[in-house]
Amino acid sequence: MKINTFAIWLLLSLPAAREAAATVRLPRLVSDGMVLQRDVPVRIWGWGAAGEEVTVAFQGKTYAATTGTDGQWRVTLPAQPAGGPYTLDISASNQIALKDILVGDVWFCAGQSNMELPMRRVRDKYPTEIAQAANPRIRQFDVPMRYDFNGPNADVTGGRWVAATPETVLSFTAVGYFFAKEINAKYQVPVGLIKVAVGGSPAEAWLSADALKQFPKYIAQSAPYKDSALVANTKQREGAASAAWFQQLHRADLGEAPSQMKWSAPDYDASHWPTMQVPGEWASQTPLGPVNGVLWFRKEVQVPAAMAGQPGRLELGTLVDADSTYLNGQLVGSTGYRYPPRKYDFGPGLLKAGKNVITVRLISTGGPGGFTLDKKFQLAAGGQTLDLRGPWQYQLGATMPPAPGSTTFQYQPGGLYNGLVAPVLPYAIRGVLWYQGESNTGRPEDYYALTSTLVQDWRTHFQHANLPFLYVQLANINAAKKAPGESNQARVRDAQRRLLALPRTGMAVITDVGEWNDIHPLDKQTVGHRLALAAEKVAYGDAKVVSPGPLYQTMKTAGNKVTLSFASVGSGLVVKGGGALMGFAMAGTDKKFVWAQAKIEGSKVVVWSDQVPKPAVVRYAWADNPEGANLYNKEGLPASTFTTESVK
Repeated sequence: MKINTFAIWLLLSLPAAREAAATVRLPRLVSDGMVLQRDVPVRIWGWGAAGEEVTVAFQGKTYAATTGTDGQWRVTLPAQPAGGPYTLDISASNQIALKDILVGDVWFCAGQSNMELPMRRVRDKYPTEIAQAANPRIRQFDVPMRYDFNGPNADVTGGRWVAATPETVLSFTAVGYFFAKEINAKYQVPVGLIKVAVGGSPAEAWLSADALKQFPKYIAQSAPYKDSALVANTKQREGAASAAWFQQLHRADLGEAPSQMKWSAPDYDASHWPTMQVPGEWASQTPLGPVNGVLWFRKEVQVPAAMAGQPGRLELGTLVDADSTYLNGQLVGSTGYRYPPRKYDFGPGLLKAGKNVITVRLISTGGPGGFTLDKKFQLAAGGQTLDLRGPWQYQLGATMPPAPGSTTFQYQPGGLYNGLVAPVLPYAIRGVLWYQGESNTGRPEDYYALTSTLVQDWRTHFQHANLPFLYVQLANINAAKKAPGESNQARVRDAQRRLLALPRTGMAVITDVGEWNDIHPLDKQTVGHRLALAAEKVAYGDAKVVSPGPLYQTMKTAGNKVTLSFASVGSGLVVKGGGALMGFAMAGTDKKFVWAQAKIEGSKVVVWSDQVPKPAVVRYAWADNPEGANLYNKEGLPASTFTTESVK
């Protein structure tokens, strides 16, 4: 068919064709099911052809706008009380009808993996909560991860508003959901969560270009990534290197050699394999040392008749790093990195009475590999459980150098602000929920400056000078140490404590809910609850609410004793569980810290040590894992980590 180009040109020149090409569109956040912020003016915005007239109808009133030369239009709805569902109609050269709109409170959920972690990961801990999660007045918009080093983005790349049901809640941020549930129950208003969290992201990734001007080293760090070609070439080169590493590993793996029976086969003869204790690391338990590559592990288990043929679950805690796990030769699950718990469900007919074989192909990409201590290692079916801890056979499949590294572009300064924060800025919110800090523990000296700048930066760009900023102090992590010493985790926590000096900030202290062997503790309900307390006090103005727990204020020295005063003592200070007050260390000017004795006297704590006749510094809960720290208020909230040192 011959194309008449003149006819096409003429058609496009007609007014009707121009109108069709000038279709008004909306940002993804402004869509069906959205939650609008109550009690404040709300912006509705979008794009169209320059000069296009747009009308927005909501709650019986209409609002007009004209698209500017930049292609943008915006109207502002007056403050609305909580309610809904409503509809919102937009009329221009095209018609858009938005349905099921609620007006309530919108919270911006940002940070790294502990904010990102979904309810799916904690469903075994909270089965009843999930089963009862049918609440159309709690909604989430999950923003896909995006970074950009060449300026703020105008829109997010995807996502939609989803109401909580037992099925959909599995993808909700667990911390955010438990927070929203409490706020919804107490204030009887819809709650919307905008989740933009990115696992592993450092604070500097969330700062705008304006804010980064205070940190020249971070500007220099991200400057090369403004070159899009460099980014693309780096991704291609590093991706190829990673693929080549795994291809070489696969070719070298004796356990998958095509010339012999695979080691995952249940009838493979592994009688000559040595053994090691599970859980544990092979670097410390075997002659192999800290080898990288692939190791195979096998365990024979005797299954009683009552379990045979039943569906079940194989739980292997967390593994370092990547695994493929087989039961009687059938692959039941695989995980590509160390953090997710291995909970592999299998169907009926796989288990048999008598001998069954579990095989784990475990890849270590760098550092010591193995089975994480103090986790569940068990086989469950038919209402019975078999403990899998103890001796496992092992064999080295292939030795490899550490896997090649890769550039984590999403962690570079400014990238996440441009990709995730900037597109949301016109959307009215009640406040920010921030759970971040783990990725900055390597540079704790920067953390206060970064986060205090971030608070002011976001308040400026959200055009809300008093925007409530609520955050989670780092949880306890790593093995507890017997002697007092330095701790980057504690230094970050103390920076977080000092952030409370900024107005309209609130903190949830959670040094009592972490897990020493897991950077992702499962107790997200306590975290959500303590954030909700902070919101009630800071965002909702309830002066009767106590939040957080005791906060160090001042010290007074007399002889060898130091008297500490606290804020947020609530109904009074207590020793959780009774007994001696623990977790305090002190030092003289030599900074040689020793454990100290302490006791509560009214709303104060007196600390002393016979080893420190002239005390200069007192610290509390100053450790990665401040085990035994037991200063609380009567409301059940733990005291924050602190040092009496003057910190710049």
